[in-house]
Amino acid sequence: MDQKFLGSLCKTSHDLGLAVSIITNGSRITKRWMDQYGHFVDILGVSVDSFNSKTNAAIGRGGDVNNKHAERMFRARDMCAEHGIIFKMNTVVCSLNWKEDMTEQVKKLDPKRWKVFQVLVLEGENSGKTGDLRDARPLVVTNDQYWNFVHYHQGQLPQLIPESNDVMQNSYLLLDEKMRFLDSSGGRKVPSESILTVGVSDALKQCGFDEDMFYLRGGVYDWHRERAP
Repeated sequence: MDQKFLGSLCKTSHDLGLAVSIITNGSRITKRWMDQYGHFVDILGVSVDSFNSKTNAAIGRGGDVNNKHAERMFRARDMCAEHGIIFKMNTVVCSLNWKEDMTEQVKKLDPKRWKVFQVLVLEGENSGKTGDLRDARPLVVTNDQYWNFVHYHQGQLPQLIPESNDVMQNSYLLLDEKMRFLDSSGGRKVPSESILTVGVSDALKQCGFDEDMFYLRGGVYDWHRERAP
């Protein structure tokens, strides 16, 4: 996404009184952008699936084995601290990282929340079938492997919030570029009618959203950071 356009979205959302949260791989978070738009951001979440450059390369993050993906996360954390932005971290547990000990690195990053997801395969997205963008099947982990990762880290890192596929799959509201909610409950993303056509209430009825699971996974928390007057 164009950085200036993203900044204008953040400002408009902030001016409307919304909490602004960005999830990023950190590659385009620059000091210049943060100086200009950081005031309008409440939460910045970074995607960190490994602190090992070879593992990141194998997963597809950061380029080749000499990538600096992990280093970018620390720079992003420092810029968040400078601008008073809540810093959080997302990790997707997969076949390449479920045995990795991230304890010390996560302690150094010190995110307010660490969301730990499980690889999810969806038809039309990453199931390896014709027309899919990628094939995530080799990255799939068993439930036991996923919970092994969670339990290993959870005792030392209380900010860890596990979201297995059972919890995560239907507890998020996603909009595509045509402003349609995406229903993932059937194993693929099925779009609703556009909210621009039928309105939010009617479109919500078509999206398979699990409100109870949203609350169960801790979806409601203090999204706003403290701001100077």
